[in-house]
Amino acid sequence: MALRKKSAKNPPLLSHEFVLQNHADLVACVGMLFVLGLLFEGTAEASIAFLTLQHAVPVPAPARAPAPPRALYRYGARDLATVFFYTLVAVIVHAALQEHVLDRVTRRLQLAKAKQSRFNEAGQFGAFYLVSCAWGTCVLVAEGCLEEPARLWRAAPPGTMTFQVKFFYVAQLAYWFHAVPELYFQRTRRQDLPRQLVYIGLHLFHIAGAYLLYLNHLGLLLLMMHYSVELLTHACDLFYFGDEKHQRELSLWAVVFVLGRLGTLIVSVLTAGFHLAGGQARGPDAASGNVNVLAAKVAVLSSSCTIQAYVTWTVFSVQLQRWVEGDAALQAPAAKKKRTKGRTYRKGTENGAAAANRVDPPHKRKDRSP
Repeated sequence: MALRKKSAKNPPLLSHEFVLQNHADLVACVGMLFVLGLLFEGTAEASIAFLTLQHAVPVPAPARAPAPPRALYRYGARDLATVFFYTLVAVIVHAALQEHVLDRVTRRLQLAKAKQSRFNEAGQFGAFYLVSCAWGTCVLVAEGCLEEPARLWRAAPPGTMTFQVKFFYVAQLAYWFHAVPELYFQRTRRQDLPRQLVYIGLHLFHIAGAYLLYLNHLGLLLLMMHYSVELLTHACDLFYFGDEKHQRELSLWAVVFVLGRLGTLIVSVLTAGFHLAGGQARGPDAASGNVNVLAAKVAVLSSSCTIQAYVTWTVFSVQLQRWVEGDAALQAPAAKKKRTKGRTYRKGTENGAAAANRVDPPHKRKDRSP
């Protein structure tokens, strides 16, 4: 994403340039309206729909329970309001990270315009993947998915999710939805728009699919595997833009990249091919979590294979292009030096002998006739 520059001259109010420069402040004002709505009785109920998770499922408390039961949730139409509010929060956090961290680093590194856009993109995605990996790992541990792998395809009770799982998916959807207007706010180049839109669309499709089909734990594990590889990729990009000498040393990321993609495919095939195939359901009903049908298996496997193939092709294409550009940059100084030596040889030599080392004979003095 391109670097957002602030001009010394204040643009006209509500103009195109004004919106681009102050979009974070405008979005923060809109978000504050929902927060202030909690202070008034007439608007508190509407504001709560935007700020908190909706569609809670009443769970009866068991007798003599040592601890109260955890709150369970389903998905519904009111989740769109919650996703919208946290999309505004993501825009604000994106602008703060860009202005207070990435812009300062690019000014210190004095990167060219072409590299500034790629550095900012790697910085934004790298920070998001780092937070998501840490958060998702904590959720997986809390849900017991690492201790009991059967939870990856079976939720108890079916068709529900816990608070932390639902909030994680809401935050993920909000982030990828916010990435669409950020293409306009950050003045992304037209030639980069198709790649960015496809990248964002694939993430939205798969996250929303796992959320709507109640494959929450499986989708969470696949996201963690995917995000860990993407985190390493963008970390390598940041090191590369900071110092191009790290280009060859950081080529080992390709091994981790391939292993991550293979692991994602293996988990998808084992889960969808074996455990979802254990009992075929005749009446699929996503609202109740009953998605164990052939169509669901085919959709999960095909979508997983599609995104792995696309991401692999995209990353290797970018890396190949970068290697070609690096080789061209290395050959350019050598060719320039060779041309410079040729010009020096023509100007400073005579018949292969250096003019500076030539010793001219002394001029003969003419004898004056008496």
